[in-house]
Order: sequence, then C-alpha cells, then structure tokens
Amino acid sequence: MTTREVANRLVELCRTGQWENAFAELYSNDAVSIEMPGSPYPERCEGMEAIAAKGKQWEGMVEDFHGVEVSDPIVAGDHFSCTMTMDITIKGMPRTKNEEVCVYEVKDGKIVSEQFFYSLPG
Repeated sequence: MTTREVANRLVELCRTGQWENAFAELYSNDAVSIEMPGSPYPERCEGMEAIAAKGKQWEGMVEDFHGVEVSDPIVAGDHFSCTMTMDITIKGMPRTKNEEVCVYEVKDGKIVSEQFFYSLPG
C-alpha cells in the first residue's frame, strides 16, 4: 500500500472505531508510539504488544465513549497527519472533547511510527 492508501484506510477505520483492525491491518510489528511528555501514558512504546497495552490502559480510564471525528489525512512523502477529536467521559471527570494532531510514518506499506500532539489538562 502507498502512504496515501494507508492514510485513507486508517482514517476510515478510526472513523468507525475499529482500532484493533487498524493495528492488525496497518501497523508494523515493531511500530513505535510516542505520547506527549507528562501524559498518563508511557511517553514511548515500542512494538505492538506495548502499544496494545497502552490501548488497554486508555480503555480502562474511559467511562463512556461518545464518538470520534477524524479529519481527512494530509500526506507528504512517507508521512501523513490527521486530527482526531474524541468525545469522551474519563472516569471521575466531566464529559469532554479531546483534540489531537496525529502524525504517522509509513515504510513498506505499514505504519512504523505514530506521534500524538495535544494539550494536557492543568
């Protein structure tokens, strides 16, 4: 798959909440995931097992998932980005919309890295 095809497919799967399918279909087994410093998640995860564990941690914090909006991707060479706005209720907190910019790198038709940029509470 080309970078544009990967980008379009990821956006399609994320818009329908098919996170596990996205990981299985589009990610390299040794992909890297990078979060914002100070987030409640590990700043850097390497490999799909670690990325899956981070996903389970996120799921454990979510009381209710109300929906997601994902922009069309912007593609440049081996990279693409999109914005995601998640309408969620985190346990013990009021309902909120979390906005982030997501940047991905693709090699050999698979996502090899993802990095997220967002504002931290406080």
